[in-house]
Amino acid sequence: MTRPYNILFLCTGNSARSILGEALATTLSHGRFIGYSAGSQPKLFVHPIALKLAREMGYPLELLRSKTWDEFGRQDAPHMDFIITVCDSAAGEECPYWPGHPATAHWGFMDPAAVDGSEHDMWDAFRKVEMGLRNRIELLIDLPVEKLDHLQIKDELHAIHHRFNSE
Repeated sequence: MTRPYNILFLCTGNSARSILGEALATTLSHGRFIGYSAGSQPKLFVHPIALKLAREMGYPLELLRSKTWDEFGRQDAPHMDFIITVCDSAAGEECPYWPGHPATAHWGFMDPAAVDGSEHDMWDAFRKVEMGLRNRIELLIDLPVEKLDHLQIKDELHAIHHRFNSE
């Protein structure tokens, strides 16, 4: 196996969707991918339901924190191979410069933390986002990334998302 691929999930608040992406990419890939997450305007806390779901996945909770995406634009930051925005507002913002020109895509999901309802409704919303991300990440993990060029990878990232949006 080559080195692990680094994947950064971006959202505005970095408290729910991007956190789930980080945990899922790392736990599902068994070392092939290392997930990271960040936000353009981080809330500085991780949503309690996202923490519980990450714990269920076996992801080390001490690695989870809400942080700014500026951390990943620094020279000493891990090199990112993939950057996925998971909320529409982050996708529309001007992102920092990402060294190495990683493959990018938008996999938009509604914000489960914004659900105004019962605890059951919130859990349903979080589970829906978790399953949507899980389905896409599993397809990404199955790609022969090492055999694809940059443009092919970008096309595949977009195709993965559109596969589920057209169903």
